[in-house]
Amino acid sequence: MKKLRWGVLGVARIATVKVIPAMQQGELTEVAAIASRDLSKARAAARDLGIPKAYGSYEELLADPEIDAIYNPLPNHLHVPWSIRAAEAGKHVLCEKPIGLSAAEARELIAARDRTGVTIGEAFMIVCHPQWIRAMELAHNGHLGTLRAVIGSFGYFNPHPGNVRNVLEYGGGGLMDVGCYPIKVSRMFFGEEPVRVSGTLVRDPEFQTDMLASALLEFPSGHSIFTCSTQIVPNQSVSLLGTKGSIDFDIPFNAVPGQMSRIRIDDGSDILGSGIKVEEFAPCDQYTLQGDRFSQAILEHTAPPVPLEDAEKNMRAIEAVFRAAKSGTVELR
Repeated sequence: MKKLRWGVLGVARIATVKVIPAMQQGELTEVAAIASRDLSKARAAARDLGIPKAYGSYEELLADPEIDAIYNPLPNHLHVPWSIRAAEAGKHVLCEKPIGLSAAEARELIAARDRTGVTIGEAFMIVCHPQWIRAMELAHNGHLGTLRAVIGSFGYFNPHPGNVRNVLEYGGGGLMDVGCYPIKVSRMFFGEEPVRVSGTLVRDPEFQTDMLASALLEFPSGHSIFTCSTQIVPNQSVSLLGTKGSIDFDIPFNAVPGQMSRIRIDDGSDILGSGIKVEEFAPCDQYTLQGDRFSQAILEHTAPPVPLEDAEKNMRAIEAVFRAAKSGTVELR
C-alpha cells in the first residue's frame, strides 16, 4: 500500500517533538512538507527533522499539489478555519483536539467535509493505542459487569503568560486542552452521550482561562467524574468501575513510546487487590499508529478513527460543563 504525503501546518512542539517523528516511522505516512508563517522556523524544523520541503506560509503548503493530507496542530482557535481551507484545497485533514472552539464550529467543519468530499478527523491518538483497544474489549465483553463509573484526572503545571494554553481567546484553559480526554473516554466506554452535566471551575486571575475544572457527567448507564488543571502537579489517571470488576491504567493518555504500557484488571475479589491481573503491551508510539490508521482510512475510503460527528459531540459536552460552571446548575445537553 502506498504512503500518503503529509504536510504540517506550523511548528508547534507537539508536532516537531511528538507527531512528526512518530509519523516518519509509519508504514503509510510520509511527512513531505512543513509550513510556518516564519520561513526561517519552517526551514529549521525541516532541516532538523529531515523534511524535504519548507514553506513560509500555510497558503503555499495548501497549494502544493504533491501533498495529500494535512496535519493541523495550530492553536485551538485556528483548528477549524485552517482545516476548512485545507479541505477546500482538496487535502484530507487530521486536526488536533479539541476540534474547535465550539460545537457550532465543528458543524461548520462537517459541512466543509461534506462539500469537498475529503476525509477529516480529530486527533485523539489514544483510541489507536493497544491498551485502550484492549480495555474497550474487556469493558464490552462483560468483564466489568455493567460499567457504572469512569473516574479520571489530567493536569500539568504551566504558569507562563505567553503560552497558547493560557490565552483565553485562543481557546486556552484546562477543560479544552486536557479535560476533553476524560470526556472522550467516558463517552467511548459508555457508548452513550451525557444527559445531564454539572461542573465547577476556577479561573486564573491574570489569564482568565480555567486553571482548575471538575465535572460530573450523568450518562443513562452511569457517571463520569473528573478533574483537570493547568496549574497542578503533573498527573493523569483513569479508572473504569463496573458491577463486577475494574480497570486502571498506568499512564492512560501519554503512554511513553519505547516503553511497555500496563493496565490493571481487577475481578473484584477483595479490596486488597488479590484479584488484580496486570496486562502489558509491547512498546509502540500511538502517534505512529494514529497516522497509519488515518492514512488507511483515506486510502480505503472508510471512516477515520475519530470522525467529526464524534468530535462535535465531544464539543457539546465540553460546552455543557462550561455552562454548568457558569450557571451553578445542572445543564441538560
